[in-house]
Amino acid sequence: MTPTLIWILVALVAIGLYLSWTAGRLDRLHARIDATRAGLDAQLLRRASVAQELATSGVLDPAASIVLYEAAHAARQAEEEQREVAESDLSQALRAVFAEPAQVEAVREAPGGEAAAHELTEAVRRVPMARRFHNDAVGAARRLRQHRKVRWFRLAGHAPFPMAYEMDDEPPAALVDRAA
Repeated sequence: MTPTLIWILVALVAIGLYLSWTAGRLDRLHARIDATRAGLDAQLLRRASVAQELATSGVLDPAASIVLYEAAHAARQAEEEQREVAESDLSQALRAVFAEPAQVEAVREAPGGEAAAHELTEAVRRVPMARRFHNDAVGAARRLRQHRKVRWFRLAGHAPFPMAYEMDDEPPAALVDRAA
């Protein structure tokens, strides 16, 4: 009878260790989601700030300045529930303002325009990467949370279900093509 109890105890310890390891993995994934979301927020803020600076610099024509400034300001001031829409609107405004390579060249030729165009190019290139990193982390956490063992033993605790960040983040072709 003693060997049977020992095997049952060994099996229970092994199951407990496995569940503990899975819970730790899930916790690390949630921490990764938080880190990638902070990185995404930083890149979105940088893009909006650079767009707002460029809109107020006097380099663009008045209509383009107004469109870009309003979209950048809305993206910076948006509440969390409306942020994806505001960021998508900023992407569309950037594509509208920089639809033509001539507009990009006009910005580059202005005093300080080369640096501003380079900074904006870097900002619009980093946003899709940051969003992809965040959504990849969210996908990994979602896949793990869908396993039966995670649901049955409530290994996710009280952590909210991770949500992907969906927005239009396509950069203006004229701006990115010129830099490539």
